[in-house]
Amino acid sequence: MPEGPSIVILKEAVELFSGKKVVSVSGNSKKIDLHRLPSQKVIAFRSWGKHFLICFKDFFLKVHFLMFGSYLINDRKPQDPRLSLVFKNGELNLYSCSVNLLEGTADELYDWSTDVMNDAWDPKAAKKKLKERPTALICDALLEQDIFSGVGNIIKNEILYRVKVHPESAVGKIPAAKLSRLIKEARIYSFEFLEWKKEYKLREHWLAHTKKTCKRCDLPFTLKHTGSKKRRSFFCTNCQILYN
Repeated sequence: MPEGPSIVILKEAVELFSGKKVVSVSGNSKKIDLHRLPSQKVIAFRSWGKHFLICFKDFFLKVHFLMFGSYLINDRKPQDPRLSLVFKNGELNLYSCSVNLLEGTADELYDWSTDVMNDAWDPKAAKKKLKERPTALICDALLEQDIFSGVGNIIKNEILYRVKVHPESAVGKIPAAKLSRLIKEARIYSFEFLEWKKEYKLREHWLAHTKKTCKRCDLPFTLKHTGSKKRRSFFCTNCQILYN
């Protein structure tokens, strides 16, 4: 599942179509009226966490790439796309994703302060929401998109390793200073993720995700499906403190 930084990369890549009218549209999406899109001008491309937004005058398309979604610009796969938008200067093809048409504007429906990569990101609001869920495990809380829009499992594992916190720690038991640093790292690492992804060097910088040995302790990592979300966590039981 693409995380927030990957959606930002897509948003930047399709800027050549911003302000352009849709010439033709096709695809196997059953959730939207494809006939509504031709001749419509793209007002903007935006991202909110893991959502890619294609904005028109009075409505917008919300695209979620789920677990295996993908896209191609000025190229096509043998399979039918979920949605294909053709412009005079090229085309955008979306595959294996969810596409929904929403009336109104994105500003009316999205809280940008929750997006860790948005200028409106509000760390104080994130901390307040975390404090309201003291019994939640931090491995689950970091994946809550209403708190950390854009944070996915890779970012979760990496920032927990950075701040030396065990993924099964209860949010309410984590010291305030440590919690503040974790919130700060969620944004810092997301932008580092973005740069490394652009350089095709993301995996080279992983210290925890999919790793077998802790570089700090030279001890084996634990791999466990943690929390209620049962997502994979890679962690060191020696240096990542369990707060419970």
